[in-house]
Amino acid sequence: MNNKSKTLVIGASLKPERYSNKAIKRLRHHDIETIAVGLREGQVEDVEINKGEIPFEDIHTITIYVGADRLKASENYLLSLKPKRIIFNPGAENPEFALRAKAMGIEVIEACTLVMLATDQY
Repeated sequence: MNNKSKTLVIGASLKPERYSNKAIKRLRHHDIETIAVGLREGQVEDVEINKGEIPFEDIHTITIYVGADRLKASENYLLSLKPKRIIFNPGAENPEFALRAKAMGIEVIEACTLVMLATDQY
């Protein structure tokens, strides 16, 4: 498993048609250690979807699938995880939070995780 890019999916969904669900599957297909947080607990392939603010460790990338309004309450939590990179997927753009992350030395990318994986840019 590729621990160097351990990824936290925010906005994880149990619904197969959701992009966060597709991202979890694609991350695992690329052998990337993946953890997930969503509104409902459950499992996508071998990845447990958690609820709440769990103090995960050694997070390299956070990939976000929720809009700025819904993310507001979790911003401090996400920064406390000290990721190396945050990916804002289409529809999840958040300029204010992106500035806060950049100020902490976190790489910020507005891109699609699925496209990044498909084009070996992850």
